[in-house]
Amino acid sequence: MPLKQLIRVSEPAPELNFDYDITIVGAGIAGTTLAAGLKNSGLKVALIEAQPQAVAASRQQVYAITLLSGKIFQGLGIWDKIRANITAFSQINLSDTGTEGVVFNPSDLGRDELGYAGEHCAILPVLQEFLNDCPNVTWLCPAELVSVDYQSDFVEIEVKVAGDKDEQDAQPTSNQRIRTRLLVAADGMKSRIRNDAGIPTHGWKYWQSCITTRVKPEKPHNNIAYERFWPSGPFAILPLPGNRCNIVWTAPHEEAKALLELDDEQFLVELRRKYGDHMGRLELEGKRFMFQVQLMQSNRYVQPRLALIGDAAHCCHPVGGQGLNLGIRDAAAIAQVLQDAHKNGEDIGSLPVLQRYEGWRKTENLAILGFTDILDRLFSNNWLPVVIVRWLGLWGLRKVQPVKVFALRLMTGLLGRTPQIAQRL
Repeated sequence: MPLKQLIRVSEPAPELNFDYDITIVGAGIAGTTLAAGLKNSGLKVALIEAQPQAVAASRQQVYAITLLSGKIFQGLGIWDKIRANITAFSQINLSDTGTEGVVFNPSDLGRDELGYAGEHCAILPVLQEFLNDCPNVTWLCPAELVSVDYQSDFVEIEVKVAGDKDEQDAQPTSNQRIRTRLLVAADGMKSRIRNDAGIPTHGWKYWQSCITTRVKPEKPHNNIAYERFWPSGPFAILPLPGNRCNIVWTAPHEEAKALLELDDEQFLVELRRKYGDHMGRLELEGKRFMFQVQLMQSNRYVQPRLALIGDAAHCCHPVGGQGLNLGIRDAAAIAQVLQDAHKNGEDIGSLPVLQRYEGWRKTENLAILGFTDILDRLFSNNWLPVVIVRWLGLWGLRKVQPVKVFALRLMTGLLGRTPQIAQRL
């Protein structure tokens, strides 16, 4: 159901009372990272989330986390708590069917690690705990956005806030109207805020879907991440704590659907064909999930009083594990832009301020969207000229160190503009 939305221009008022300076809709990792980045900013922040915190934190996703994302979390002061429950990559192994693979080592970048793999439940609860101690951040959770009224100087939002059913003195569900200088949409790929604001998107759905699940191998995974390319699509193995691994298996829709419908024993037979025998016998842990793969870029990330971040602004093919990291970088970038503008006495919801964020992130995101798209199309292909090109590319990665370092810097988030928070020691 679309939001009830009014758009009108009001006469400038000499004095306006605001409930919040910034209202963020969507308290996933991107939204909470933005709120955390605004701690001690002097800005009053509201965070609206449809689900209770515990439910939002219980999602089953597993993410690849880049070196830059780790630095952003370190700058926020929460990295030690996250790092204790995720796995660092000691090596990344990239291979194509029938050819010699490429091995990336931390020494290629002069570092101790190449990236990380972590579960949603190892990241979001840490951010939630951090924000619960932020006096300038107010949670409206669980709450539903009912209407948005954009005016020239502010946004008026109607929110339906649910009472806590677990409390004896619970308050009933109530509607609140709040005024905010800026609305930030962090409400995901199907963002209602983006759609109802009339912001177009472009992109396409791939011919592929992804199956994800966790397995426990018989032998140690040795903290090695694998990206194996097959004509049907990439197959990734991410090491997790407790000698578990997360599988991201990309295949054409019908094949993926058939894999999802297999019983556990049959699925393990098919999985071993892709996974190999290098880690011995495999045990399934938990359910299998399937999602369709899509590329999407919003035509614009901002308009007066509104900014999009994370999946509300863009999404990419999961090859290379870049999706979440783009949202974390968005959050760090817009937090920096807004704080700088606030310090300079500027209107944080004005288009000139918001366009600084868009100019920073839109091009960088487009580069990653293009990189993941080309990577998938190049390797999910048996046409001989394309096969020759990718073999030459893999040869270059193995033999030409500057090419290898460039690719690693791109995958680990070390290319492009680094947010100030990631530069803190």
